[in-house]
Amino acid sequence: MITEALNCVGPDKLRRADDAAVDWLVADAPVEYPVALQAMKDRATAIARGEAAELVWLVEHPPLYTAGTSAHGQDLLDPKRFPVYEAGRGGEYTYHGPGQRVAYLMLDLKARGRDVRCLVQGLEGWIIDTLSAFNVNGEIRDGRIGVWVRQPGRIGGESKIAAIGVRVSKWVTTHGIALNVAPDLSHFDGIVPCGIADRGVTSLEDLGHLVLMPDVDAALRRAFERRFGPTSTSRAMVAQTLVSAA
Repeated sequence: MITEALNCVGPDKLRRADDAAVDWLVADAPVEYPVALQAMKDRATAIARGEAAELVWLVEHPPLYTAGTSAHGQDLLDPKRFPVYEAGRGGEYTYHGPGQRVAYLMLDLKARGRDVRCLVQGLEGWIIDTLSAFNVNGEIRDGRIGVWVRQPGRIGGESKIAAIGVRVSKWVTTHGIALNVAPDLSHFDGIVPCGIADRGVTSLEDLGHLVLMPDVDAALRRAFERRFGPTSTSRAMVAQTLVSAA
């Protein structure tokens, strides 16, 4: 399905008119955060110059915290627990680590409507459609970017299952989404996630869904293609991207 509740995203709003395939790459080992930042920057620059295809890059990171451009120092509760990196994306503090699927998107918005708000809503819809494959009802909230699930008995009666943070330069995106599959949720205790103190975080595992990461990746890919268009696997470009960032 394609979620229709997102009012500025029609079935073809975020698709390329030429239907060119997006490279779809899955890292087979944890990726250090500085390496990911440099790889995204290099690929986005090449895309802006017309020298490379768009890219969705699925990774896991070692445990770490990242600070977005709106991060407040008081929300970093335990600065010595894990490494802390300036992300250069929008948003506040977030956690990345094993068991969390991070999807970095390097998309050319010149070919996809030049509408950042619709992009964010499209990313929310992509996550919601992915969660539906596991019978999880993801929801959005006014004023709180990301995807939420209802959890009666938890603080606020709901928890965040996926975060979104993007950067756009020369109409090419970097950064993307982080979906909690089976991370150690106690690792979020060192920050106020996304600056929201009165809500908690959850995961597919926490909700009772024990799924493998490859199954999540397959669901992400199907949902992405329905909303953004075709993808193409090219493992050779993974190595090329990482070498350029080393």
